[in-house]
Amino acid sequence: MRTLFVAGNWKMNPTTLEAAVKLAEEVKAGVGQAVNVRVAICPPSLYLYRMDEVLAGSPIGLGAQNMNAKPEGAFTGELSGPMLVDAGCTHVILGHSERRHGHGETDDLVNGKLIAALESRLLPIVCVGETRLERESDMTEDVVGRQLEHSLAGLTPEQMGGVVLAYEPVWAIGTGLTASPTQAQAVHAFIRRHLAAKFGEATASRVVVQYGGSVKPDNAAELLACPDIDGALVGGASLKAADFLGIFHAGQSVVAQGKA
Repeated sequence: MRTLFVAGNWKMNPTTLEAAVKLAEEVKAGVGQAVNVRVAICPPSLYLYRMDEVLAGSPIGLGAQNMNAKPEGAFTGELSGPMLVDAGCTHVILGHSERRHGHGETDDLVNGKLIAALESRLLPIVCVGETRLERESDMTEDVVGRQLEHSLAGLTPEQMGGVVLAYEPVWAIGTGLTASPTQAQAVHAFIRRHLAAKFGEATASRVVVQYGGSVKPDNAAELLACPDIDGALVGGASLKAADFLGIFHAGQSVVAQGKA
């Protein structure tokens, strides 16, 4: 059984610790002790230690937005898995399109980080997705399949069971555009088939696959009700507690209506 998982990627926001604490406290109060939908927030790394304190006693997970594949060393400006664990992290986002396209991260680099995250006992959220040109050229499955094949290389079925995937069409991130439920479900079903072929049906049925790309309270329920969409990786809407909690509550509503 897959539990819906809603994670907030704060990216490079907010600009003060005070605002970050306020946002985290509001999310914590709104989620309470609910566990029927999993929740995590991924703030800028500068705030992680403080966020760990704020979230104490809450079921909300704490995630980083990136990490280095090495455990320590001369890597200026980087953070390692052991550092993130020490700061209280339980999750880490890997391979986000803003890292792939803005910082030149390759599938092989993402794979190295993924192996390191699992070794550090962090739950990785590995992002995949196509650009608008690639979609218009009918290359979505080719692109996503390649990203999955190389980013997940070398994993055992047991390791794959401890990975979350996030399908984020690049053309829908921060643009206000959203893949329709039909479009999103089609890619999620493709991802599930890819996992089944590579890791077996049992593993594929366990892996949580989130959707990300302009998810909002008013479209969340329809997306989350799709059979192969297991949650949301939320960007802009995670910066307002009311919006993020609206998506969380949409997930609760979908669960209450019988989605396992």
